Amino acid sequence: MKQGVALSVLSSILFAVLYYYATVLHPLDGAAIFAWRIVLGLPAVALLISRARGWGEIYQTMGRLRRSAHLCFMLVLSASLIGVQLFLFVWAPLHQRALDVSLGYFLLPLMMVVVGRVFYRERLTRTQTVAVLIAFIGVLHELFRADSFSWVTAVVMLGYPPYFMLRRVLRTGSLSALWFDMLIMLPAALFLLQGQEVSVWDQFSRYPALFALVPLLGLISSAALISYISASRLLPLGLFGLLGYVEPVLLFWVAFLFLNEDLPEKAWLTYIPIWIAVLLMVGEGFIKWISESRLAQKNPTKASATGRV
Repeated sequence: MKQGVALSVLSSILFAVLYYYATVLHPLDGAAIFAWRIVLGLPAVALLISRARGWGEIYQTMGRLRRSAHLCFMLVLSASLIGVQLFLFVWAPLHQRALDVSLGYFLLPLMMVVVGRVFYRERLTRTQTVAVLIAFIGVLHELFRADSFSWVTAVVMLGYPPYFMLRRVLRTGSLSALWFDMLIMLPAALFLLQGQEVSVWDQFSRYPALFALVPLLGLISSAALISYISASRLLPLGLFGLLGYVEPVLLFWVAFLFLNEDLPEKAWLTYIPIWIAVLLMVGEGFIKWISESRLAQKNPTKASATGRV
C-alpha cells in the first residue's frame, strides 16, 4: 500500500516537473516536444509490458485487429483523442495557457461524474450533486468575467471523457491500450520531427544542450508514466482515484509560481468554487475508501468478491 501511494505521488510530481520542463527545451516547440515524448516513451512502455508479462494481451488484440476493421478505426480514434491531450500538456506552458490546462484537470473529475450520470445512468450521491452545482457556479462566473470559456480548459475537460468511454467499448487492458495508443502515434511523431524547418541534427548541433535535455525529457516522461501505471496496479481503485487529485494541484502551482502566469484577482472566484467542489469529492471518496477498507478487514471473502482486494 505504502509503495503504491509513494508511486502515485511520485508520478504526479514528475508530471508537474514535466509541465515546467517543457519551457527549458529551447528551441523546441510544443509539436517537437510532443514528438520526442512519444519516440522516447514507446521503449519505456515496452519495458513496462515486459515486466508485467503483458505481451499476451497485445497479441490477443492484434488477432482481433485482423478480424475487425472497425476495431482498427476505434484504436486510431483512441490514439487521436489522447494524442491531443499529450500535445496540449506540453504546448500550454510554452504559450501562457498552463493555468487553463490545470483548471481543465480540476473540472475533469466532475465532468466524469456528469458523464456517468448521463450516459451510464449512474446515480449521483448528494455530495456529488452539490459538488457539480458548486463547480458550475465557478464556470458561470468565468463566463461572465471573461465573456468566454477558455478553449484549452474545454478541450481537457471535454476531451478526456470520450477517450475513457471509448476504452470501455474497446475492452482492452490499460497496458494494451497504452501500447497501441503510443504505437499509432509514433508515425505522426516521426513526421513532426522530420517536417521541422530545421532538421533534428541541425537543432542538436546548434544547441548542444539538447543532447542532454532531450534524453532527460524521455527519462522524466517515462518515469512518470511507469510510476502512474505501477501505482494503478498496487492501489485500490478508490484510493488511486483520490490521489489523482494531487496532479492538478501541482500543475496549478507550477503555472502560478514558476511559469509566472497572471491570475486576475476576479479569477479567484472561478477557482475557489471549483476547488470547494473538488474537496467535497475528495472527502466523500476518502470516507468511502475508509469504510470499504474496514469492510475488507472484517469480511475478506466478501471484499474479494467485489474486487476491492
